[in-house]
Amino acid sequence: MIQEKLIPYLVDSIKNYWDLPAFTDYPGKASTYADVGKRMMWLHRLFEASKLGKGGKVALVGKNSGNWASLYFSTITYGGSIVPILINFSPEEMTYIINHSDAQILFISRDKFDSIDPEQLRRVQHIFSLDDFTLLYSHNESLFKTIKPLQETADLHNLRPEEMKVKDVCDNEDTAAIIYTSGTTGFSKGVMLPHRSLLANLIVAREMLLFKEGAKVLAFLPLAHAYACSFDLLYPFTRGNHINFMDKLPAPKVLLGAMQDLKPNVVLAVPLLIEKIFKRQIQPTIEKPAMKVMLKIPGVKSLIGKKIRDSLLTAFGGSLTELVVGGAPMNAEVELFMKKIRFPVTIGYGMTECGPLISYCRWFEHRFESSGKLVKYIKCKIDSPDPVKIPGEVLIAGEQVFTGYYKNDEATADTIKRGWLYTGDIGTLDKDKFIYLKGRSKNVILGPSGENIYPELVEQKLDNLPYVMEALVLERDRRLHALIYPDLEALDKEQIPESRIPQLMEENRMEVNKSLADFSRIAKIQIVNEPFQKTPTQKIKRYLYS
Repeated sequence: MIQEKLIPYLVDSIKNYWDLPAFTDYPGKASTYADVGKRMMWLHRLFEASKLGKGGKVALVGKNSGNWASLYFSTITYGGSIVPILINFSPEEMTYIINHSDAQILFISRDKFDSIDPEQLRRVQHIFSLDDFTLLYSHNESLFKTIKPLQETADLHNLRPEEMKVKDVCDNEDTAAIIYTSGTTGFSKGVMLPHRSLLANLIVAREMLLFKEGAKVLAFLPLAHAYACSFDLLYPFTRGNHINFMDKLPAPKVLLGAMQDLKPNVVLAVPLLIEKIFKRQIQPTIEKPAMKVMLKIPGVKSLIGKKIRDSLLTAFGGSLTELVVGGAPMNAEVELFMKKIRFPVTIGYGMTECGPLISYCRWFEHRFESSGKLVKYIKCKIDSPDPVKIPGEVLIAGEQVFTGYYKNDEATADTIKRGWLYTGDIGTLDKDKFIYLKGRSKNVILGPSGENIYPELVEQKLDNLPYVMEALVLERDRRLHALIYPDLEALDKEQIPESRIPQLMEENRMEVNKSLADFSRIAKIQIVNEPFQKTPTQKIKRYLYS
């Protein structure tokens, strides 16, 4: 059982780093930890005027920003439950989540406020702008007549760290956040994360991630997702880091430009971003005929590898000690190349229901095709007669595990059984507690003689072929079909006409089938004209195409 408490941990972080820069809406001005502390105390007064009680729900809709982060910490330290909502949800989905969560207060960016109808929000009493915290809508505006803007509140304006007193009203089983997932199945459920789950992730990060105190952090993944929220916000906040927020997932060129400016030492990313950098900047070079020959010469091969690694490290700002990839499977070919040149990349595994971390290890300890090693507090077993060799469903227990789905006892009972969280992921676990994932149980396709086909592994092979941007493998008429979105930029660069795409993709089909078992070979290719729709961690929403 974890003895530490989350609220004192967060408040002490503000006091300890009072004069250091805390948040920047990149590339804007920085606000200090003192500014965050004063804003927190002001928001607590706002909550009190709103008659928000312990465990009261505060919904939050908006892009990554310092205000987003300030509201997140203020709600939790007040004793409320924060309900962060992804901005790519439709207005109808947002309305459903706000209502289902029983949110009493809503903070929303003005551009999103214009798309919802306040009269449809059943329990919401007050709506505030996330942009400047002004009141947008209320059932009782008179409650806030005594609340002056922060800049006009003299006692907070002159607040000193030793005067900042926040009562810890929560225990570790109280709900800190309710996160509504945007998964690949299309059904959104409210994951209740207790204080202990966030604390467990925080303690693991403190012992393993080793962000330099006061270092700059670049937060570009959506904070409404557990992965980014825990490791781009919660943990670095407790290290006195200067967190720079980008309001959307940037294109590789924009991201690398920000890296040059901020020079972060640890970066969190999703595989798709790294795979795009590999495909655009590395693959064209190493596949040139002359380069292929040189890469076969041992001494020359190591020199070329070092040059590519140094070039990549420079592109990431020159101070990178580790690139942590998570949220989706990593392409095996890209991973293998990064290992060969000893680029400091590692792969972790988690899920929202664990807040999120399940497995991780430092890059120099990472094993090829694994998703890292089970972290502190996590227990795991594989539902298989031979967990090392025969894949089975991954079952998890430990401090990180959520308490259940909000107002959905049936889904909770289907997921937590006899004290174990049934993840829906299929994998193996070696004797050293490294986990190897094969795919999702609901995605597994049965071959003609009952063989298990993991479409994600076939997709990885397709993604490595020329002129393929991304692929999706499905079962249709008892055969495997591959939907492919072509790499239009590569085709344009080589001046290949659109009329040749079907022929090129058929050649790719024949090529990939050479490396596949007969029961998992692709029968047909279908070319799609738009990128596949994805979750915030860039996993394809498969249900839209089945």
